Amino acid sequence: MITETAMPGDDPAAANPHLAGLPIGERPPFPADGAPSWDIFPYEGELRVKVLDAPQLPEPPRQGEDGPEGCKQCVRPDGDFLWTDEHWRLSTADEPSGLPAVVLLQPRAHHDLFDLPPERAAEFGPMLQRVEAALLSLGGIGRVHVNRWGDGAAHLHLWLIARPEGMLQLRGSTLPLWMDVLPAQPADAWAETARRIAAAMAAGGGTAHVL
Repeated sequence: MITETAMPGDDPAAANPHLAGLPIGERPPFPADGAPSWDIFPYEGELRVKVLDAPQLPEPPRQGEDGPEGCKQCVRPDGDFLWTDEHWRLSTADEPSGLPAVVLLQPRAHHDLFDLPPERAAEFGPMLQRVEAALLSLGGIGRVHVNRWGDGAAHLHLWLIARPEGMLQLRGSTLPLWMDVLPAQPADAWAETARRIAAAMAAGGGTAHVL
């Protein structure tokens, strides 16, 4: 797939009418009630919005867009994961986080959300419930946030991020930003959390790979 950046003479509305209404090449102002004014926003001081880049059409392929043969997730062994079963796998962030737990749920087979087979789609909600319950079993968890972006990889993966109980400044959609700035847990504490999550998942079936 060849990626091209829209040129000044191109008409972005020809590909997507929504693009015609965007201030491409300009720096949009912050709305008065925008995210920097929220009490949950983790940064303070003078901020400004970036200049809005021109669209890239067609978009560059995501990792694994060419199928399972080129997908880094498909070739990972089960031992890389906290827990697996016949159809699903659960991993954690590569490095310790400042949040209580951060895990990623993905189907074993190479699917995105739109082409998830009916059998897996039927398991999807209950599986999310199982993972949330495993994180809540750690104790001291106020909420478990579920995020799916999918702009970097074509293999479906959902982030489940635990917010510490009582930390209301971390609530809401800015939790992933706080995840970047909070001091990381010690490696041994992070490993123990991974073990407990794997054990909680395995109690309902499947295999824990962190003992």
